Amino acid sequence: MNLDKREIIAKRAAEELKPGSIINLGIGIPTLVTKFINPDDFFIHTENGLLGMKELESDEEFDPLIVNAGKMAVGEEIGASYFDSATSFSMIRGGHVDVAILGALQVDENGQIANWAIPGKNILGVGGAMDLLSGAKKVIVSITHTAKDGRIKLVKECDYPITSLRAVDAIVTDLGFFERVDHEWVLKEIMPNSSLEEITKNTEFHFKVDQDIN
Repeated sequence: MNLDKREIIAKRAAEELKPGSIINLGIGIPTLVTKFINPDDFFIHTENGLLGMKELESDEEFDPLIVNAGKMAVGEEIGASYFDSATSFSMIRGGHVDVAILGALQVDENGQIANWAIPGKNILGVGGAMDLLSGAKKVIVSITHTAKDGRIKLVKECDYPITSLRAVDAIVTDLGFFERVDHEWVLKEIMPNSSLEEITKNTEFHFKVDQDIN
């Protein structure tokens, strides 16, 4: 299977998920995770009020009333449940989401992310990311290592407004996979067609290299 950069990131993020988990997928690359998991093994939660979301099959007719938080048409699993936003966010804040996979504009050395506002541009609001960062048991960031203009996303310190004080647990990019261990970033895996030199060149924050890295 030939995968593009975004799909490679999503596939690697999917490998971090354990069957039986309740997961929430942010907008962008995280939504592609559904391509690489068996929907029968997970409960996908979306903050606009659905537990039991699935990706639409190619020949499946979509219902315009069933969308995810990014307003994309989605399907529903047998036994799916619907609820209002207050209930949905109570589930998030109450610690009932096992894993949240989010996008980000920046991730810094302390593990904090900025993903909702760029100074000088229109601000749409922080959305559900702040709640997911506070309430999800594990948070994985799935992003390209650099922006289209070459801007580095893994920075020493976020200079965009941060989303939450909580540190994220892992980062998946098209160049590598990082985990946060004892308050430090550790490079655990180098992606195919990447190298340690390329990762170092395009990463501002300090990180250690796992001794068992491939």
